[in-house]
Amino acid sequence: MAIFAIADLHLSFDPRVEKPMEIYGPRWVNHAERLEESCREMINDEDTVLIAGDISWALKQEEAMADLDWVHSHIPGQKVLLKGNHELWWQSVSKLNKLYDDMYFLQNTFFAAEGTAICGTRGWLCPGAADYTEQDEKIYRREALRLEMSLEAAKTAGYTDIIGALHYPPTDERHNASRFTELFERYGVRNVYYGHLHGKDVWPKGLQGIYNGVEYRLISLDYLDAKPIRIK
Repeated sequence: MAIFAIADLHLSFDPRVEKPMEIYGPRWVNHAERLEESCREMINDEDTVLIAGDISWALKQEEAMADLDWVHSHIPGQKVLLKGNHELWWQSVSKLNKLYDDMYFLQNTFFAAEGTAICGTRGWLCPGAADYTEQDEKIYRREALRLEMSLEAAKTAGYTDIIGALHYPPTDERHNASRFTELFERYGVRNVYYGHLHGKDVWPKGLQGIYNGVEYRLISLDYLDAKPIRIK
């Protein structure tokens, strides 16, 4: 049994949602088919797959169902899903968690797998980012609180081996410390995974490598070329 991770599936199987990804470059050509092939080669039903946000382009849950059904039926294992900035269809997490027995929508708490707690939240722009506003500050603080709730829930349950996850990068483009990095350090997290960044000109803006004892890795689908990475 193992834990894998990837972010930014950007699915749009509902005919009401027209978002062809091929326009963003060759790494997005047939990306869903290539992702399925990679998953079936690497992942077993006993494994866990962390999907760190931007799952579907849908605006409403009824439009997102085709994409969620695809994840349910085409990606093996237990799926743990985070909200991304495009998850406008994600409203009631309690209702979402009643839809599938192999998909867990993570919000304000943690998911236990292989003796490890998976903790995380969507994240947001960090102070120092270009065009950062007062509204961004409010959302940033709220997302930091959500992350702290997730980490505290795992700690209270007795977990010391914790994997951290965000959709957004954990810092600004200059890789300055943030509330997110401070929380990961405080709770003894060793590895953090995030998505959101697309394209070779943008990937370097994300913090990668070891920062104050925590290793950060970008896992957006195009960066991984539609191949989930094994993280445990």
